[in-house]
Amino acid sequence: MTTSSISRSLIICCLFIYLVAPNLSAQYNFKTEKKINCTEIKSQGRTGTCWSFATASFLESELIRMGHDNINLSEMFIVRNIYKDKALNYILRQGKANFSQGSLAHDLIRMTEKHGLITEEAYTGMLVDETKHDHSEMEAGLKGFLDGIRTSKILSTKWKLAFSAVLDAYMGSVPSQFVHDGKNYTPKSFVESTKLNTKDYISITSFMHHPFYNDFILEIPDNYSNGSFYNVPLKEMISIVDYALLAGYSIAWDGDVSEKGFSAKNGLAILPENLNRDDLFEKPGIELPVTQESRQANFENYSTTDDHLMHVVGMALDQNGTKYYIIKNSWGEISDYKGYIYMSENYFKMKTVSVMIHKDGLPSDSAKRLFDSE
Repeated sequence: MTTSSISRSLIICCLFIYLVAPNLSAQYNFKTEKKINCTEIKSQGRTGTCWSFATASFLESELIRMGHDNINLSEMFIVRNIYKDKALNYILRQGKANFSQGSLAHDLIRMTEKHGLITEEAYTGMLVDETKHDHSEMEAGLKGFLDGIRTSKILSTKWKLAFSAVLDAYMGSVPSQFVHDGKNYTPKSFVESTKLNTKDYISITSFMHHPFYNDFILEIPDNYSNGSFYNVPLKEMISIVDYALLAGYSIAWDGDVSEKGFSAKNGLAILPENLNRDDLFEKPGIELPVTQESRQANFENYSTTDDHLMHVVGMALDQNGTKYYIIKNSWGEISDYKGYIYMSENYFKMKTVSVMIHKDGLPSDSAKRLFDSE
């Protein structure tokens, strides 16, 4: 190669680095600070059962933390029991209640205490020839059935059997016993064998329309069972979440994913100052500040709604040192992050409706303030 050829090659190489390197450095680059063991990504399919997938995943991580091997829990066993519970609530309230696919994390914990748990291998909630969950037709049929019978002047006891028969037709019947690791269990004896204690899990939120350090019934549509939430200031809620994660306790998360800054396709949830910039999901940018007051305003004007539940399994920093939470979603292995989402701290502050954690994951000062106030 001649001297002039070498010079041209060097110029071309430098030009390539000049043009391309800024684009490479502009991409999100995450460094994991903490990652908690969790089970594989699943898909909730065409259902509104994210609450069950998120909370079952949360319990699966709890079981790993407690020393168990990976246990794949049946989300649909809990979902089925919630449908029946919601149906009774709907009928007793003469149709003046919420009957839908949505629920909250505490509902899975409540049904676990009442009915136990089953492995996915024992009950998938799908028929033999099915590979994806789809409750669209079933939900419409169940709702229509309930609306039809509630008009009776005197309601018979047969409706519960008929309701269960519809669930069987769409989801399959539930085994009374199943085998796990060579042993026979009922759903309740299985939970007992794991040493899970449903009393260990608490729900926490941060809103100004109720006193801090007290519990209250959170006013969101899917809280049909009137579950209580401990109320703490926003700064403390974030410190609780960070403490729990660093101590090895994962988090069940409930919040809003309807924002333009949320993109499962890109695996990101951000709260940008400028929503219209062309490189929104290509490189980190300036985010909106979040205060207790702005968070409250978003909740009261419906900008923040109870859309989706997911499982927080870690923390990371981007190349600018901005903190993100690593979140396991239930929409399948989509995006470059294979179904995980990196949620910025500011998005978390603004769009979190509530979190659930093991009470041992609380910092001692928070635990004292919360439990001493009871």
